[in-house]
Amino acid sequence: MKTALDFTEIDAGMLAEVGGKGANLGELTRAGLPVPPGWVLTTEAYRQVAQGLETEGDGLAERARRHLLEAPVPDAVHEVIVKSYAALGHDVPVAVRSSATAEDLPFASFAGQQDTFLNVVGAQAVVEAVRRCWASLWTDRAVAYRESNGIDHAAVRLAVVVQVMVDARVAGVMFTANPVTGRRREAVIDASPGLGEAVVSGAVNPDRFLVFGGEILERQAGDKLMSIRSLPGGGTERVETTHDGLCLTDAEVRKLAALGTRVENHYGAPQDTEWAIDGDDTLWLTQARPITTLYPLPEPVSGDLRVYFSVNVVQGVMGPLTPMGLAAFKVISGGGAGLVGRAPADLLDGASFLRVSGQRLWLDITAAVRSRPGRAILPRLMAVGEARAVSVMERLFEDPRLPLAHTSPRPFLRGAARFARNIRVPARLLTALTRPDKVLADTVRLGEELDRRLRVPGSATPEQRLKHAELVLARTFPLIISIMPYALSGYGLFALASKLSGVPIGEMSDVLRSVPHNPTTEMDLELWHLATRVEPAPFRERTVPELVDLYRSGQLPPIAQREITTFLGKYGHRGVAEIDLGVPRWSEEPAHILGVLANYLRMNEEGLAPSEMFARGEREARAAIDRVAARARGKARWRATVVRFALRRTRKYAGLRELPKFYLVKTLAAVRRSLLAVGEHLVSQGGLAAADDVFFLDLRETRAALNGGDLRELVAGRRAAYEQERRRRHVPRVLLSDGTEPEALSQPAASEGALTGTPASAGTVTGVARVVLDPTGAHLEPGEILVCPSTDPGWTPLFLTAGGLVMEMGGAMSHGAVVAREYGIPAVVGVPNATDRIASGEEITVNGAAGTVTTAP
Repeated sequence: MKTALDFTEIDAGMLAEVGGKGANLGELTRAGLPVPPGWVLTTEAYRQVAQGLETEGDGLAERARRHLLEAPVPDAVHEVIVKSYAALGHDVPVAVRSSATAEDLPFASFAGQQDTFLNVVGAQAVVEAVRRCWASLWTDRAVAYRESNGIDHAAVRLAVVVQVMVDARVAGVMFTANPVTGRRREAVIDASPGLGEAVVSGAVNPDRFLVFGGEILERQAGDKLMSIRSLPGGGTERVETTHDGLCLTDAEVRKLAALGTRVENHYGAPQDTEWAIDGDDTLWLTQARPITTLYPLPEPVSGDLRVYFSVNVVQGVMGPLTPMGLAAFKVISGGGAGLVGRAPADLLDGASFLRVSGQRLWLDITAAVRSRPGRAILPRLMAVGEARAVSVMERLFEDPRLPLAHTSPRPFLRGAARFARNIRVPARLLTALTRPDKVLADTVRLGEELDRRLRVPGSATPEQRLKHAELVLARTFPLIISIMPYALSGYGLFALASKLSGVPIGEMSDVLRSVPHNPTTEMDLELWHLATRVEPAPFRERTVPELVDLYRSGQLPPIAQREITTFLGKYGHRGVAEIDLGVPRWSEEPAHILGVLANYLRMNEEGLAPSEMFARGEREARAAIDRVAARARGKARWRATVVRFALRRTRKYAGLRELPKFYLVKTLAAVRRSLLAVGEHLVSQGGLAAADDVFFLDLRETRAALNGGDLRELVAGRRAAYEQERRRRHVPRVLLSDGTEPEALSQPAASEGALTGTPASAGTVTGVARVVLDPTGAHLEPGEILVCPSTDPGWTPLFLTAGGLVMEMGGAMSHGAVVAREYGIPAVVGVPNATDRIASGEEITVNGAAGTVTTAP
């Protein structure tokens, strides 16, 4: 392996030897793109100088830097640097740039992670700059970056790029896709006079240009008060400048955008590039790396613009789903599509409107956005579950690229009629009005029918288990969705009571406090009652991992052991991110439940006990019904009678809203147990390394694997991709097929000191914020305000000790909002970037009626 390579010698397969940047420059040079000439000192040279370097322990970054700065450069390496530099010419100014194997990766591209030295002149100066580049592999920021991305310090290598300096008249950065809105092929160009370092480092306010399809959409002049210029003999200087107008002509902007298109086409993905134009007006490409922050797009189905809505965001599951979890939802969606006469030819393919991207689920709602019925229904639905999406939808309705489709409404009406007929909507609504006891009996019967369907004989073969899994998944949605007419009748009567009484819906939220028949709140209260019956000592004295070990070995005190086992027997099918059947349930990993129990046992403030709060909520709900009925009586006596009837029915049925998901999760847990048995069979065949590896296959692959084959390498790759995707912090709620995130086009500005969102549960509370990104193991002191991205039922045990709730996602009828109202804790949902803008320990005030969150001065 040569220690130094000319760019023309480098091929893409040499990533480990020359680092990401070096390999990219080799590819771009061979592709005929205008790259300044130079060479790369390979990672072999770094390996020689880094011998004996310890890559673990405290003080790693400082210790490693000192080692590399003090270690002698091997003679052979020194000679290669000097000769390669001389080959460029006599004292040619060069840029000496780091090129590490841990940067410019498809999943992680941390610009500026290591150091760059500009306008280096002279062989010895180049040698010293190379040494300093090696040491910069161990800056504090580089070490922290690798740890956050799960990159092994011992495996990383660093090459050094030595590139002829461009004496730039103007330089800057160009993204070939808009990094803010996500729109693909929309070039964003930042430019400023002098070297590009001024733009890259953020030392100057540059000119900005947006270009799409050869058209310049935006020209924005920066003040450009400073530039960085090369000094004769080496080094750079910062110079104060005044530059009126724009530093690029329209022709230069278009030429840059065309270059960006060539680079993106070469790599097949959007690129973050650096460029320079010299005194002879020659355009140079000095760097290209992938843009890793863009959300991946679903595979296109047509050339038309499509609109996708995130299932994950609605369900409060921001992380990815396992391949088997995605496969399960495809089958479920296929069964659901059959209710409107649109079942797919093969249920394993899923419904045509369900898409997968970024290992998450998306609904293709283009047809609804482009239809009159859809434009009437979508905003109303989203106002209930995802309020922040309403304004996004309204803007999309005005987008000329999404015009109303001139189609007959008859197919929509036929589908709606078929759906209503299949789940017997008219009959169920009539039953809800006239026979409430039959409604509740019906929901119990459906649960019993589901339990019967989920049973699998212990003697079932792997093939039979897979067939059973496909059947129950396909039939689950038609079964559980039949509960929704009952729940919706309750909310319909709630709206009727508002209309008859003249009381706005927002002022009637107390009616929905502590509603019965909600399986999620029933579960939370059962867990609380369990906490009142167990011996508190172990939960106060032991850590959660120790409690888990004691429980699994049967060594908790007898009452605690028995009560927890009973609770998990009833609710152990639940868990965090429970819509993914690839995720362990509480019955498998009880750490979360044991941690919540320990949290409950720390509560000693009088009146904070969840059972007391729930009872108080019931009293306040009855009082609220009396108040609303009194307002109605002022209009007419008959109105008061109807309002009282309607609100009592509302309370009886509103809790049923959670029941379909409860049954869905029970189905997924049963299928998970069966698939684990299939996984154990594949382990015995040598096809998998562990039984739960089966969740990194889909149903087709699992069936094929029963015939033999080693899938361990495939699973390992998918596990790695899944772990990488779990690190993604931002998931758009709405995404267009051109990459645009419509919500990013007009983020609402918060007033000074206040964040705004959607009112979810009335009341005002001031307390200490606790930002929680993962509820497992979370510690929430009684009265603290929970600040989180979103919630699913796995989060709700935390609600019992929370003084308030602030959530980034959701609407007034989203899961978190509903449970907050039932517990009577003030809540604001749909607060953009709340987990970034609020810090744990900060004192905040939550006004659940106004929808504001105010931080203390």
